Amino acid sequence: MTSRYDPKHHRRQPLRFKGYDYTQAGLYFVTLFTQGRQLRFGDIAQDKMPLNHTGQLVAEAWEWPAVQYPYVALDKYVIMPNHLHSLIAITDHARGGSRTAPTSGRKPLGRLIGAFKTVASKRVNLARKTLGQPVWQRNYHEHVVRDDESLMRIRQYILDNPARWHFDRENPLGSETGAGG
Repeated sequence: MTSRYDPKHHRRQPLRFKGYDYTQAGLYFVTLFTQGRQLRFGDIAQDKMPLNHTGQLVAEAWEWPAVQYPYVALDKYVIMPNHLHSLIAITDHARGGSRTAPTSGRKPLGRLIGAFKTVASKRVNLARKTLGQPVWQRNYHEHVVRDDESLMRIRQYILDNPARWHFDRENPLGSETGAGG
């Protein structure tokens, strides 16, 4: 009997660290993709990413968690035609003071990403008159930033992303020889 891949019975590999507390203070590199990797947020022009109206709505929505939650801070981010890369921090200090935010009162990273996706999807679908249509893929990729060297490398990666779009594997029109993200 031959074993075959059956998507109904395939178990997804967990993307998160088992046992890791994603409410704790830390800096996280996250990547979110549009549903079906559809190009929705603009087009790369001269190694820059000018956002279309949908991309602008997503940018505004990405700023929302840092306004909504005093323990969230955003670092570098870039919105690409079909994905978003960002550094997002969960802090021990609320903005405007040095008071420690209790861990139990903070949303974990996954719930923050979920809240963003909800807000962004509502804004995008309202503008496009496509209520209820998925904008984002179900999950996201994350990486816990562990040191300054990694942080500097990730910041540069984010800044350089539009210039590398031609070689990006997420670019359906890009070069087959490139590696990217």
